[in-house]
Amino acid sequence: MIGNPPYLFAYGTLRRGGHAPLNRLLHAKAPRVGIARARGALYRIGWYPGFVPDRHGRVTGDLLDIGLRSALLALLDRYEECTPDFPEPHEYRRQRIRVQAGGRMVDAWTYVYARPVNARRRIRTGDFLR
Repeated sequence: MIGNPPYLFAYGTLRRGGHAPLNRLLHAKAPRVGIARARGALYRIGWYPGFVPDRHGRVTGDLLDIGLRSALLALLDRYEECTPDFPEPHEYRRQRIRVQAGGRMVDAWTYVYARPVNARRRIRTGDFLR
């Protein structure tokens, strides 16, 4: 895994049809490549989900082409409150993962839930919008 991936794996409110305040801007600047799946689990955190990598589960999301837009990633990091400006421990951290999209494996950024999920309800379908 060399360099920065040009993709974002959006699994929750940032998906097309999600209700994040940042959706319109994100989808204007980062076209949707298609549906992608990642190994992991989704948990209901509140009105939004949290993704945790897990070899046994599957999570469905949108693969977005963010190109090399570091300004867009910086905006997303602020939205997810995982920049040094926010007190630690952060709720999310941006992490590089492998996703399956269109029959191939690609690297993508995603936001991993960084707090314990013991008391959280798992979203069994792995699809937050279903």
